[in-house]
Order: sequence, then C-alpha cells, then structure tokens
Amino acid sequence: MAAARSIDPTNGRWVNAYRYFSNELIWPRGLPLSEVRSDVPETKIVAAVRSPIQQGLANGSPDVDAVWRLILDRNFAFSDGAPVVLEAGNWCPFNTQTTWWWPIAYPLLYLPSYCSFRTCDIWKSFIAQRCLWELGYGITFHAAEVFQDRNQHDLDRDFADEVPGYTRNKEIADVLSRLQLESGEAQIGANLRRCYEALIAAEVFPSAELELVDLWLENLRLAGNKQGSVRQPHL
Repeated sequence: MAAARSIDPTNGRWVNAYRYFSNELIWPRGLPLSEVRSDVPETKIVAAVRSPIQQGLANGSPDVDAVWRLILDRNFAFSDGAPVVLEAGNWCPFNTQTTWWWPIAYPLLYLPSYCSFRTCDIWKSFIAQRCLWELGYGITFHAAEVFQDRNQHDLDRDFADEVPGYTRNKEIADVLSRLQLESGEAQIGANLRRCYEALIAAEVFPSAELELVDLWLENLRLAGNKQGSVRQPHL
C-alpha cells in the first residue's frame, strides 16, 4: 500500500473510521452507540503499510446501522483522503461491502451462523481484527471507491436484528481483548478457534458454532490456500 494515515496501537479503544472521511454525523454498522460522538484519534503519515484486510467505503448508501437510517437517512458522499490504518488495539467494525482479503487472512473469512443476519459479519470483523493483531497487522479503511444504490429494506426489522449488537458489541470486544492468543501465521486457525471458544463461554454463541468452525478449518486444511486476493461480496 502507498502512503497512509496510521493510528497508533492502543488497548481497547473504539474508533469511528468513517469520521476520517467526513465531518458529518455518520458511523459504521456495529459501532457502539455510546461511541458515535467520541473524538477520533490523531493519525500520523506512514510511507507504506501491509494490510491483509482492507475496507473500502461506499458513497450513496454506505453500510450504516438501522438507527442512522431511521433518523438521518439520505444519500451520502464521503470525502477523499489517504487510507487509514488501525493498528492493534483499535476497534472499528467492518463489513462485507467492498472489502478485500489477502491469503494470509483467508481463515478469518469464517462467517458465524448462530447469530442474526445483521450481526454476523460485524462479529466476524471483531474476531478477524483480534486475530490479525497477532500477525502484526491492523485493518485499513479506504476512501469511497464505489457507489451503492441500496435495495429495499424493512428498517424496523433491521433494527430488531441489530439489537444483539447494540447490547453486546462492547462486551465481545472486551472478551477478545483479554484473550491470550499466539503470534505468527501458523497460529491463525487456532487463534480463530480460541476466539469462538471464549465467545461461547461468554454465551454470545452456542456450542454448536464451534462445530462449524472446526469444519471450516478442516476444509481449509484440505483445500489449501491459493495465491491472490479475494473481494468479498456485500451481504
């Protein structure tokens, strides 16, 4: 990656990455509502950064939560700007909208099944971030590179599906922050599994989720990772 803005490592800080590309009131789906008006940390310019998971923003209908759409909904355009890299310890939800994944992060593509549709990709993003920190990487957010004309949604239903996130996202981040994981690429699958074990113990997921995680990791082992990058379609 070319020059970017970097946010220093910290310990459990929430960052509204959308605010680096707009001064208006907007936040990504999954950001705790209590953090919506929090100040954003200062950044420093870095020459080059390797980042195996990168989220591109979307103009028009960006991925925001039902609260934003119920109260503030309109077509939205972000400003341009250098990418922003969230180093280890900085939490910001990312989604499946114009998101790029590189091979080292492929195991973290696992999407949980035992949760609501509007939380599954957000909770996946928290787990992916936590595991990525053990590889020495952070998540990168880019200025808008696409325009989304959103299909019709029942916003009341979206809100109901997001309630588990409104009430538990901070708890999930706290559980993952306290978790002891192993460093290095060889440990990424084991670290993914440890994250789900911890969240099952916290009763975020039922034990049946771990069976699917194990099947995912076994299939990855059998298939092997191929070179290249994959762009995940938006849910």
